[in-house]
Amino acid sequence: MASTAGNSGWFRGTVKAVPSGDSLVIVGGSKAEIPPEKTITLSSLIAPKLARRGSIDEPFAWGSREFLRKLCIGKDVKFKVDYTVPSIGREFGSVVFSSDDTNISFLVVAAGWAKVRDQGQQKGEVSPFLSELLRLEEQAKQQGLGRWNRDPGASEASIRNLPPSAIGDSGNFDAMGLLATNKGSPMEVIVEQVRDGSTLRVYLLPSFQFVQVFVAGIQSPSMGRRTASEVVIETEISSDEPNDDSSTEPRAPLTSAQRLAAASASGTEVAPDPFGREAKHFTEIRVLNREVRIVLEGVDKFSNLIGSVYYSDGESAKDLALELVETGLAKYVEWSASLLEDDVKRRLKNAELLAKKSRLRMWTNYVPPATNSKAIHDQNFTGKVIEVVSGDCIIVADDSLPFGDPSAERRINLSSIRCPKMGNPRRDEKPAPYAREAKEFLRNRLIGRQVQVSMEYSRKVSMADGPVAASGATDSRVMDFGSIFLVNPAKDGDGTATAAGSQQTGANIAELLVARGFANVIRHRDFEERSNYYDALLAAESRAIAGKKGMHSAKDPPVVHITDLLTASAKKARDFLPFLQRNRRMTAVVEYVLSGHRFKLSIPKETCSIAFSFSGVRCPGRDEQYSDEAIALMRRKIMQRDVEIEVETVDRTGTFLGTLWEARTNVAVTILEAGLAKLQTSFGTDRIPDAHLLVQAEQSAKMKKLKIWENYVEGGDVSNGTSVERRQKEELKVMVTEVLGGGQFYVQSVVDQKVAAIQKQLASLNLQEAPVLGAFNPKKGDIVLAQFSADNSWNRAMIVNAPRGVVESSNDKFEVFYIDYGNQEAVTFSQLRPIDPSVSSAPGLAQLCSLAYLKVPTVEEDYGQEAAFRLSEHLLSGPKEFKAIIEERDTSGGKVKGQGTGTIFMVTLVDPEADISINATMLQDGLARLEKRKRWEPKDRQLAMDELEKFQTEARDKRLGMWEYGDIESDDEDSAPPQRKAAGKR
Repeated sequence: MASTAGNSGWFRGTVKAVPSGDSLVIVGGSKAEIPPEKTITLSSLIAPKLARRGSIDEPFAWGSREFLRKLCIGKDVKFKVDYTVPSIGREFGSVVFSSDDTNISFLVVAAGWAKVRDQGQQKGEVSPFLSELLRLEEQAKQQGLGRWNRDPGASEASIRNLPPSAIGDSGNFDAMGLLATNKGSPMEVIVEQVRDGSTLRVYLLPSFQFVQVFVAGIQSPSMGRRTASEVVIETEISSDEPNDDSSTEPRAPLTSAQRLAAASASGTEVAPDPFGREAKHFTEIRVLNREVRIVLEGVDKFSNLIGSVYYSDGESAKDLALELVETGLAKYVEWSASLLEDDVKRRLKNAELLAKKSRLRMWTNYVPPATNSKAIHDQNFTGKVIEVVSGDCIIVADDSLPFGDPSAERRINLSSIRCPKMGNPRRDEKPAPYAREAKEFLRNRLIGRQVQVSMEYSRKVSMADGPVAASGATDSRVMDFGSIFLVNPAKDGDGTATAAGSQQTGANIAELLVARGFANVIRHRDFEERSNYYDALLAAESRAIAGKKGMHSAKDPPVVHITDLLTASAKKARDFLPFLQRNRRMTAVVEYVLSGHRFKLSIPKETCSIAFSFSGVRCPGRDEQYSDEAIALMRRKIMQRDVEIEVETVDRTGTFLGTLWEARTNVAVTILEAGLAKLQTSFGTDRIPDAHLLVQAEQSAKMKKLKIWENYVEGGDVSNGTSVERRQKEELKVMVTEVLGGGQFYVQSVVDQKVAAIQKQLASLNLQEAPVLGAFNPKKGDIVLAQFSADNSWNRAMIVNAPRGVVESSNDKFEVFYIDYGNQEAVTFSQLRPIDPSVSSAPGLAQLCSLAYLKVPTVEEDYGQEAAFRLSEHLLSGPKEFKAIIEERDTSGGKVKGQGTGTIFMVTLVDPEADISINATMLQDGLARLEKRKRWEPKDRQLAMDELEKFQTEARDKRLGMWEYGDIESDDEDSAPPQRKAAGKR
């Protein structure tokens, strides 16, 4: 109790309970967990008595108690003890309101709810305000107020018609019937007693059924068990007996049965649990003798009611269970919480978790279980989503880190949810039901979008995706978890626009997934870290289950069959080529960026996944400089985007080649402009859409000296007629195997490992026996083994010409083309052998080349034989390696007298031992001339021809070769005027 100023004897406190119409329980204002309290009976007053066991109210007793209860409960007061009666252990005093010093006894007497005692008392046992009380009593009598009401029937009407439960007989109380009638509906009650923090005894209004109610979902520490004598005292005192002028009047004794039950139940005294008293006081100070609302949730086997208790706090209603749990004075219990709604259960569990973390009161010595979770604090950032790994894993590029920085890409696992697993094609694990739908749901909403990320916790997991102990296995990794919010989201179908209760703007991605039935919420252990929006996730899951969405649907999950051509053979990829070519432009999705120019694409229309590469564009390879930067650019530009593709062909590894557009932009142009790729017209610029844009993009990067062009010097390699700009052109080390007329020849790549492999295969073959006539009948176009006449070696060959009909003699002649060398000759049937498909399937190693920028006369033309002889002298005089710099590729067919078809490499051929290219040598000898220049041509071509023109001028001036008789007239196609269309009708 807090004393007032001076030694006046007045104390301050708050009215905690009103047992009767003339007594108050006042609790002090101390900051102690359980402040002292005192029961004060109003001096010189007597109020009517409330019913005891087996009795009824005195007239006006309930009205008297209710007047004082409503007047004083919860109010701040001042009081002074006027006198005590030791024989009954009571203190009598005067009580006034702290706000205006109004004497409460005056108000009670003036309203007629108590009478003033007769004066036959011992000296000093009177109120100091006795004269005023007598005056007010007389006034109330004259007005007929309260207990002085003389209206006919008023006295009888004031007596409550109490059910048996209110006077100690609860045997006939129908708890189940009450629950059935009122389940889920708020009931008005007055709390008459608090047994412990979570158990109340209440009057149900207006029936006055007296029942015991357990607060649903929680349990406070026990108040222990007292001895039989103490139980007797409590039983007698708790009967709400009012004060009486005859202080020595004996109370109604307990029956023998009551005493026996009390003694057997309480034979051994048990002290209260820690914080049991604190929990009881917490509940008393909020609900004792107050009107509260109870929502019945269930009934236990002893007919005790279980309900949620809501009390008024100003203008708001508070949940007593939640308040107790939040302050650490009750724990969550599943047996009664199962009766509650899901969101109420979540609030209680979360409140208990916070109390445990803060070690509040009953959790002071709580030791949390070992966990592999660790909170992440103050790690919030914004960024752009560049990849959706799965339904619950997303990669975001942090805006605060520089572009291309490896640490800029952050992998975030969505907190507290689990989506179906995507499986693993390498282990032949197929995606679980709804895994693809969950991933696609996120891809459509997130890729390329700006998001806010709130990191929440990390977790140590084993490589097998199972949790490991904190002591940890060695094969474990740490995963980071967080919540992701889509900035300015479009209105979603489920109406989820913001995270419930969050300060973030935008839609909580995890909540959207759960609401669509594409993810389950993880049931964390008590002390595990979890999403800051866990309640919202559970609420979304409840909605999805109720709506039977996604995984919660009774329907069979959708089945999608995808043909993965990346894991299939190259032959299967080639078989798919016609289906992809017939559609011209197709819609696809970039599943993964394998390198700067090579990707894994999914084509929904054809239900297949393919490896796809840009035609004519190549980025640095793995582990080369700028490789990672090229990959980073493509990941940000096209990763998991909807794109359009046009497939041209498929290479020998099963990779499809073509052009790719994203948002109508040729992506090859983007990477060329960034200086992270080179243009290689491997398939002819005439077949590549937007080829002129690719050339311009590369030229722009060269001029700006970006990335791979940082050391580029325009024309820096021009010398002695060799090709210009060597650094950006493909170079091959080759050996010439055959020379044809017109400046054409066949070469083999010196570094191609397939040459040695095929030669080894051929050397291992047993070719002694001649083929049997009729059993082996090679036809034109077949690949066979043929014996080369010059050295009797066996080589792969293609039948160019064959006798008509069936082979009749071993001397029948076949014209063959040696696909690995370029030679062509006629051989007999006996010099042919069938070939194993494993040997014949590899493409021919001979590559047809032509001297770039030159016109060399054919053998039928003047100086053609001289040109062929001189070229053979240069190229076939002993085994010699040359450097072939590919200037262009001619894909128009390249058919030369039946010697195979395919791409012709237009090369500058350099002899490493000489200071001049073979191209320049042929011009210098007067056995070739420059092609006619075009009005518009690339700058590198202009520079190369300018350099070669010096050697042509030298031959012309010296009258060498074809210049022997002066200038040569240009070819007809070069000199003739353009053909004009005839006028008039067709």
